[in-house]
Amino acid sequence: MLALLDYGAGNIRSVEKALRAAGAEVQRVSDAAQFQHAHGVVLPGVGAFDDCLNALRRQQLDAGVKAWIDSGKPFLGICVGYQALFEHSAEFNSCARGLGVFAGPVVRFQPTEQEPHLKIPQIGWNEVEITQPNCPLFAGIPNRSHFYFVHSYYPQPADDSIVAGRTDYGGTFAAAIRRDHIWATQFHPEKSQSVGLQLLRNFVAFAQN
Repeated sequence: MLALLDYGAGNIRSVEKALRAAGAEVQRVSDAAQFQHAHGVVLPGVGAFDDCLNALRRQQLDAGVKAWIDSGKPFLGICVGYQALFEHSAEFNSCARGLGVFAGPVVRFQPTEQEPHLKIPQIGWNEVEITQPNCPLFAGIPNRSHFYFVHSYYPQPADDSIVAGRTDYGGTFAAAIRRDHIWATQFHPEKSQSVGLQLLRNFVAFAQN
């Protein structure tokens, strides 16, 4: 069983549907005690960083997520659920602390000299360069496949070794990370058609082993 964290925000219905299509038994949970016997935990997210972190803390899910990750069990973060793993965000003068699983901030896209009219947020399909050889996150997925993004902010990991995939939009950024049992993506696999479904299948298989 995969525990899908329901903290009152995010596109939980589409993530649940996609995980089921990927072969998972899924249970929505809103209390940390409810996912103690799960094979894996998924933290989805759409919206603001502060809203996500504050909602997790109100339900005391933040401590549960950190304890789960510290235990070495499979975890998948999506979009804001990816950003939440870092220390803090520049979004709307954010005051909420991130979970601090990884060092680094979450920053906003900025227009550049080469792209002074960069559209923010990035909405749509963009290719992902796989940067970790034989990464199980991308097993069976061709390099530079296109995934679906909707975001104005993205993490800047202090540890470059955790970056599993990069995307170019106003410069390159970490579109996906992976360290051992922790997987996370800035793009939305549940909206990325066949390649996104393959990524979710990979996580389901990883969690079941």
